[in-house]
Amino acid sequence: MSDGQARDLMAQRFRGFLPVVVDLETGGFNAQSDALLEIAAVTLTMDEQGNLIPDDTHAFHVKPFDGANIEQAALDFTGIDLDSPLRQQVALNEHDALGEIFKPVRKAIKANQCTRAILVGHNAAFDQGFLNAAIERNGIKRSPFHPFSCFDTATLGGLIYGQTVLARACRAAGIQFDNDSAHSARYDTERTAELFCSMVNRYKDLGGWELAQKEQSMDED
Repeated sequence: MSDGQARDLMAQRFRGFLPVVVDLETGGFNAQSDALLEIAAVTLTMDEQGNLIPDDTHAFHVKPFDGANIEQAALDFTGIDLDSPLRQQVALNEHDALGEIFKPVRKAIKANQCTRAILVGHNAAFDQGFLNAAIERNGIKRSPFHPFSCFDTATLGGLIYGQTVLARACRAAGIQFDNDSAHSARYDTERTAELFCSMVNRYKDLGGWELAQKEQSMDED
């Protein structure tokens, strides 16, 4: 199978949507009022065997928007130090951070012959809610992501492994998980990407996605 055929498979696999794994770290649970503090995205691609694999990671520290609420409990949970000189040096405002995430996502959509990105997240509704709120707050008219459809690895992990906690689902899938590194957007996104790929590929290997028929159809074309 050629690279072009692998891209065709990706375009077919999720009816033209490209899964992009996203994780956000925030200043609380209210998407309208609480700060977005970190954002990370992992684009996915497909190999010549039809296996879904992580491609590139993009992660940024984000400056709280003006008037944003930040709960101390949220900072204690994530370990984010807003006063860290390194963070202050590299953090982007929301508009720029979203732009830096969206550029490679759009590139990946085109490279994989897809039409739009679909957010993959662990408890995806939370991340999607904060992402959509930030998009609206910054007046961004064209997001590469579907506005409401998403894939939730907590649900899939519960179905496949009986585990809804990210660390436990990863371990059940044979993926190493370091609790000390958790709750950074980059780390959690990369582990979530591995988990999602392992579950999709396991389903394929069990015959749930008829790769052979798709390959045959393309050969006939």
